[in-house]
Amino acid sequence: MEKIKLGISTCLLGENVRFDGGHKLDRYLKDTLGQFVEYVPVCPEMECGFGVPRESFRLVGDPENPRLVTTRTNQDHTERMAEWAKRRVGELGKEDLCGYIFKGGSPSSGMERVKVYDRNGVPSKVGVGLFARIFMNHFPLLPVEEEGRLHDPKLRENFIERIFALKRWRDGLKEKQSLKALIVFHTRNKLLLLAHSPQHHRQMGKLVAAGKELPLRELYARYQDIFLEALRLKTTNKKHTNVLMHMLGYFKEQLSAAEKQEMLELIEQYRLE
Repeated sequence: MEKIKLGISTCLLGENVRFDGGHKLDRYLKDTLGQFVEYVPVCPEMECGFGVPRESFRLVGDPENPRLVTTRTNQDHTERMAEWAKRRVGELGKEDLCGYIFKGGSPSSGMERVKVYDRNGVPSKVGVGLFARIFMNHFPLLPVEEEGRLHDPKLRENFIERIFALKRWRDGLKEKQSLKALIVFHTRNKLLLLAHSPQHHRQMGKLVAAGKELPLRELYARYQDIFLEALRLKTTNKKHTNVLMHMLGYFKEQLSAAEKQEMLELIEQYRLE
């Protein structure tokens, strides 16, 4: 199987690119998930030309539009980083990425809760890294996560499920596109979509049903947006219970009354967990 391409902060793969000449190797990402994906490493600060080792950076000012400045000499490198980031994001658009893993807390690559210092030097964890913000604005529906958050089993499950689903969708785009092919994809992913968002599934069903009324390119584009929006929503026991009830319906002719009752009791037990 062709491996899934993921962007990743270079330091998480054990490369000595941090300001102090060190790294932040994450064994799970490199050795476990790395067996199934092809990483495209990016280190904004090094690739922008600041070298290793270098003076560290921090975000200051307005959390919605912070400045990237050096911590000791207070040099402002916001424009330099932003111009590089826009070019790099354009290059990454050609890599067919199915997701990105950022380095948490980084003033350039942090996805959320990055420290932003006010005029008095007091930090608040309300910022987004400069490169990460430009990347996520350019790819608003692409699955993204931070290495620390991926230690949470639910967040990790959701991220991995999303990147594999996006890969299946991208593979389908390489084949001949047609309304029939879209219906097949929608049918195959019914239970997955229901586990994330029954509302989005209904919306997508209506879109496919009216597919003949839209140009094929527009139909696929609208379907993709709703598909990726749906997968961003977390699964819950309640939504999984709905999926299990749908699955049980497929076997109503094969199960006895006692077997059906046993399954219903097990599903209800799961719902209440």
